[in-house]
Amino acid sequence: MQRVSPTSTIWRSIASKARNLFASNHPSALPVAKKLHQPEIPCDFLKWGSIGFCRTSSFANGFNPLQSKPLDSIVDVHRLKDRYPEEIASIWDDYHIGRGHIGASMKAKLYHLLEHRASECRYFVIPLWRGSGYTTMFVQVQTPHIIFTGLEDYKVRGTQASPYFAVSFYTEFAESKDLVLIRGDVVFTSKLTDSEAKWLLETAQSFYLNDARYKLVERFNRETRDFEFKDVLQVLDMPIL
Repeated sequence: MQRVSPTSTIWRSIASKARNLFASNHPSALPVAKKLHQPEIPCDFLKWGSIGFCRTSSFANGFNPLQSKPLDSIVDVHRLKDRYPEEIASIWDDYHIGRGHIGASMKAKLYHLLEHRASECRYFVIPLWRGSGYTTMFVQVQTPHIIFTGLEDYKVRGTQASPYFAVSFYTEFAESKDLVLIRGDVVFTSKLTDSEAKWLLETAQSFYLNDARYKLVERFNRETRDFEFKDVLQVLDMPIL
């Protein structure tokens, strides 16, 4: 579990690195040194072959993204075309129950807002409450994906740290049904439960879609000197330890 002081500088250091990460497309702009006491942003998508992802073309400043499984490899898209959006969302949610995955959906308008805001502010940190303390998760949003990685795990393992939870958005029904399907894969069930993963997904969305909460995301990415992690704790009604 972690503690935070009102003047904690670790968040400012992380936010500063995140802001500078995409400053240039030249390889020299990429982080090269990895120090345990100065954790780098885990922004390169790692190997998730075990959950059906594969590497594709270059991503951002030379990083490789992961292309999610085609929607028609998960469900029969043709059979869903004639269903109402509510039916599709219900079928999608039910399909993922008890399978180690999270199924959700959202309106296309909200997805486009998430997409727009994530293009400007990719990173954030979210505390996950456990018992008498919290574990901090580092969040990277680059639609159509969201990655959640344990910050402490990353500080120890550096670039070898694996994502705990990976989310993909499917826009096949966005235009015709005003519906975007969401699939979350819990990569390490030993580190994250399904209920925790669902909470993280909903909370991350709330920070990007709620105007008041999004100001904290903007501050983390753009106004590093003014960001205080305690503000995130207060918004989530968590005590400052």
